Amino acid sequence: MPSELIGKRIAILVENGFDQSELVEPRSALEGAGAQTMIVSPVEGQVQGWQHRQWGRLFDVDLPLAYANPEDFDGLLLPGGVMNPDKLRMNEDAVELVRGFFDSGKPIAAICHGPWMLVEADVVQGRTVTSWPSIRTDIENAGGIWMDREVVTDKGLVTSRKPDDIPAFNARMIEEFREGVHEARLAA
Repeated sequence: MPSELIGKRIAILVENGFDQSELVEPRSALEGAGAQTMIVSPVEGQVQGWQHRQWGRLFDVDLPLAYANPEDFDGLLLPGGVMNPDKLRMNEDAVELVRGFFDSGKPIAAICHGPWMLVEADVVQGRTVTSWPSIRTDIENAGGIWMDREVVTDKGLVTSRKPDDIPAFNARMIEEFREGVHEARLAA
């Protein structure tokens, strides 16, 4: 339904080297459902995607990370790619932004290596998630329960393994973003 997310603002947190398909396709689905999306980044001006085995397109940064606040958004999208979350998890402001979304009960969707940010923000303890298989141990060491499924949802956390999972990821992400704040997560 093209109006499911009208009035919702979704932050997309990225650094250079995000998997281009994991930004473009979910962003298109969100906007197709009526959401307003904003690329948030510590990089000024533009960020560059990674497409297969080479650099991809440039994308305009809509909001510098320094000015991003979970209170201004209804949900958070964390695309993967190896470089992107590896850089972001070394940025305390990025980690705090993710933690802020989690602590406020707002839905977070992370795909591929994107759940690394959930690990770094220390929010996977006791949560069931999935990811690219190489970060399974990181998730389990952080107290998460890892499953090999195309999409996993746990109280507003939506996770998927890889670009092939994007259709299922998009559907579940839109559903969770439509539901909004997850009181069950706040109560836990």
